[in-house]
Amino acid sequence: MKQFLQKHKYSLISVCSFLFVLLVWQLVTDVFHLVSPVMLPSPTKILETFVYKLTGGTVPDGATLFENIWSSLKIALGGYVVGVVIGVPLGIGMAWSRRFELFAKPLFDIIRPVPALAWIPLMILWLGIGYASKVGIIFFAAFISATVNSYTGIRRTSQVHLWVGKTFGATNRQLLFKVAIPTALPMIFTGLRLALGSAWVALVAAEMLAATKGLGYMIQMARLLGRPDVIIVGMLTIGFVGLVLNAVLEKLQKKFIGREKKG
Repeated sequence: MKQFLQKHKYSLISVCSFLFVLLVWQLVTDVFHLVSPVMLPSPTKILETFVYKLTGGTVPDGATLFENIWSSLKIALGGYVVGVVIGVPLGIGMAWSRRFELFAKPLFDIIRPVPALAWIPLMILWLGIGYASKVGIIFFAAFISATVNSYTGIRRTSQVHLWVGKTFGATNRQLLFKVAIPTALPMIFTGLRLALGSAWVALVAAEMLAATKGLGYMIQMARLLGRPDVIIVGMLTIGFVGLVLNAVLEKLQKKFIGREKKG
């Protein structure tokens, strides 16, 4: 028992702190009634609403929790994949080729500070108010992080390693794929995780464009109808799904970087 506590003491501290917050929350709302349930529903009410939405409840947004999650995932992952597919090669290309950097980086530096939400009016004009416009907003949220971290990772490649490769007769292509990209993988994966976080954060704004389903839409409808319990359920679901997606990327990062080190 002592060894178990010693091994998992930090995890237990985290669990205890979480339970403490829930206890205080319950006391403030349901026991002492210091806060109105209209402003902040109790944890038990949140749990009831979560179970209701999870088991097929469609009020107030007209969809179950699983339907909203699936709708949001299609939008977020669609924009994320496009952002990564374009952003990672762009970052690598700008870092590896001086000529390409002189051509592409000035335009990228202009786009980079523009927040994803600022693209909403143009997305509506260009792509309408359907799936494509929402994916376009998510794309810009993910694209920047993927590009910047890929660029930085390649730039940090050791010149000694490149020099050794050239000494042994490696071509420019071999240096890129055998030395630079494997060295940059940790930074590239960091960019993938940051891009995923940015895409998931931009989801609520993307689903404001005439959506009929999705976690962001569920939160918006709950706000209009004064349902803070549904709002909090939506927020917690966004956080949990984001946590799961980030954990998947962490597993992939360990797998690929471990394979590179063994190679």
